[in-house]
Amino acid sequence: MPSVSVNKLKGQLVGLGVDDPDEQWGQYAFLRVWDERAFLSSVRAAEKTPIGELNADGNRAVMLSTTTDAYQTLRGENPVQTSALNSQARVMVRRMLELIRDHSTLNVRILTRSPLAREDFDLYRTFGNRLLFGMSIPTLDDRLARLYEPKAPAPSRRLETLRLAAAKGIPVYAAVAPTYPEQGEAELAAVLGEVGRLNPVTIFHEPINLRGGNIDRMRKEAEAIGLPFRGDVFENTERRVEYAIGQLRAAEKVANLLGLADRFHPWPDESLGTQKQRRERGAEHSAWLDRCWGRISAWPCANEERMVA
Repeated sequence: MPSVSVNKLKGQLVGLGVDDPDEQWGQYAFLRVWDERAFLSSVRAAEKTPIGELNADGNRAVMLSTTTDAYQTLRGENPVQTSALNSQARVMVRRMLELIRDHSTLNVRILTRSPLAREDFDLYRTFGNRLLFGMSIPTLDDRLARLYEPKAPAPSRRLETLRLAAAKGIPVYAAVAPTYPEQGEAELAAVLGEVGRLNPVTIFHEPINLRGGNIDRMRKEAEAIGLPFRGDVFENTERRVEYAIGQLRAAEKVANLLGLADRFHPWPDESLGTQKQRRERGAEHSAWLDRCWGRISAWPCANEERMVA
């Protein structure tokens, strides 16, 4: 995600005091001005978009969010400013959802790491099956998560939030992503088992894909908190590919054993599908990749009863 700031926003961010968007990732948030009229215009334009122009896997849904988090906590220069920023952010997110609900027939898919989403559960319920709520839960090990996501809420809190949403009848899904090289089949089975008990509509899975300076940052963080770090699997392309394919296959195997095959949706990195990779690994690998990428994500059915085990 830092590459988005580097490639697309660097000029604007430098003007706002962010000299190195990649190195300073996590220390800044780029806020845009809320323009309700412009937003409503974009909703109406999206409503009119012909189905044939849309990706079938998108389920005609507005996504909150793909490269950021609609429920992140903002930090101001002082407590008063911090409180004002976060209050306005909450108002903006709720208003966005209300406008989508009332002025379109579009669906909404939310993915967050933040328990702050609980504040909007009442609003989610007014969407019925038009809204699908998900949490990123890569592991059940809060300490391990601190290594890879040091500023994010603990996975245990995210799982509690997802359980609460399911209990309230909100259609839910999970992103068991990004999983880490320290996780073997037993650890993957633990997290998939907990998520599976919530009767999720879909379970996405993707191994972490570290590159460049991120590896050094992870190594320093591991040393600081006293955890081992499997940075060796990212030392070269061959090892990274072996790790990614191995973990994707392991998670798929576990999901099948747990009876989750109908909703388990592996998402391999595009680097695993290059011509070179397909040629080296053969037809079976190519067919598997095509199945993964060609799968259409499920959406809650209008009359489906959601049960919590």
